[in-house]
Amino acid sequence: MESPTWAAYALAWLATLALLLLSSHLRRRKLNLPPGPKPWPIIGNLNLIGSLPHRSIHALSQKYGPIMQLRFGSFPVVVGSSVDMAKAFLKTYDVTFASRPKTAAGKYTTYNYSDITWSPYGPYWRQARKMCLMELFSTKRLESYEYIRVEEMNALLKELYTLSGKPITLKDHLSTVSLNVISRMVLGKKYTDESEDSIVTPDEFKKMLDELFLLSGVLNIGDSIPWIDFLDLQGYIKRMKALSKKFDRFLEHVLDEHNAKRKGVKDFVAKDMVDVLLQLADDPNLEIKLERSGVKAFTQDLIAGGTESSAVTVEWAISELLRKPDIFKNATEELDRVIGRDRWVEEKDIPNLPYVEAIVKETMRMHPVAPMLVPRFSREDCQVAGYDIPKGTRVLVNIWTIGRDPALWDRPNEFCPERFIGKDIDVKGQDFELLPFGSGRRMCPGASLGLKVIQSSLANLLHGFSWKLPSNMKVEDLNMDEIFGLSTPKKFPLVAVVEPRLPLDAYSL
Repeated sequence: MESPTWAAYALAWLATLALLLLSSHLRRRKLNLPPGPKPWPIIGNLNLIGSLPHRSIHALSQKYGPIMQLRFGSFPVVVGSSVDMAKAFLKTYDVTFASRPKTAAGKYTTYNYSDITWSPYGPYWRQARKMCLMELFSTKRLESYEYIRVEEMNALLKELYTLSGKPITLKDHLSTVSLNVISRMVLGKKYTDESEDSIVTPDEFKKMLDELFLLSGVLNIGDSIPWIDFLDLQGYIKRMKALSKKFDRFLEHVLDEHNAKRKGVKDFVAKDMVDVLLQLADDPNLEIKLERSGVKAFTQDLIAGGTESSAVTVEWAISELLRKPDIFKNATEELDRVIGRDRWVEEKDIPNLPYVEAIVKETMRMHPVAPMLVPRFSREDCQVAGYDIPKGTRVLVNIWTIGRDPALWDRPNEFCPERFIGKDIDVKGQDFELLPFGSGRRMCPGASLGLKVIQSSLANLLHGFSWKLPSNMKVEDLNMDEIFGLSTPKKFPLVAVVEPRLPLDAYSL
């Protein structure tokens, strides 16, 4: 009997391959995927995403509905754009969607996914979350640092008083106070002070943080089309690696100083968050050892998260108020009535200032710092709203769209804090129409600190000063464009003029 020829083998191989492709095609056809635009070969729907992805995706969701499937290169992406979808992804199926996709930003800027934000769901992340809730952001620890927040706020108010009548770039001053507060709480001192032994200047450090936020939020083509990742077509990976080196040099210096301070001290008492992290790293009972790289990743996360969000939110709030003098008037009337004109606002006063709280909520509705939250990742196949979401799907929750839903908000494009007066809507992750810090297991662990800093900063800025635009600017000239990264700040920083509105002796802080 004649043995089979190579041609016969090849034919059998091709037939098997055809059957496999057909069966996989048939299996795929059975999936009931959410609606969405038809993807192009290779790039998927990336051609539909502009420089402000949350707005591009918002426009698509108006056409395809509150749950929509896109394709970014090789990866399926499902977007939820309604309260019901936010609740499904962040609460009902929270565990299923509790992981993070692997991205270049996570790999190169967070010590290979060692931080709180980008680490995948599992024992390491669960331990990190527990550290945040029990140690780093416990109510007791945050209260113990209140004096730092007060001192730095007083320094800002004093500085603004000296600049009365001159145009100031508000974001610069807000970033400085946020960075000083976070540096003292996390690192124990202002490492960015202009001194001979400072490892970075304040300006360099702010630029590093801006770059970190931009690179963590960019749409890096290689994350979507992995086989061209090595080409680094946009140059982002080169920038990530350079930034990582700068941060590592700084963080090594911080850890060395902290370890030297602890050396040989019996019963050492942790004074700042790095001390706490180093003590945890020494703990032999931890389920997963916290390595030095993990301490550095956590520290970087704490500094970046705490600095950017509060400065961005307060700048947006003041920008919106400059366009609405009546809202400014209502806020200052409340402050004068509740606080009086002979003292400054304290954190404990905030619950007695519902109008100021409403301004903060309205700012977070219209200008969420992370408009699509940080992406999630499905750990297993599941069904949401009757649609199949296969394992490995990336998930975005577009809170920017939810904040503009006319079914939820009357005149959604108008800045109107009154909408929150008398309404029991908070920003702590339980009211899905307003989720600036996210919700569920992956909610921002520093939300309570961020809220304290934002509310007290804004209240004191409104209480202490009258605000106006420079004399050569009209209200209609105020540009409200934004730029997109992991945070969404104003494209053109706000320049304003301040004048004291309290008795002059109030400023001798």
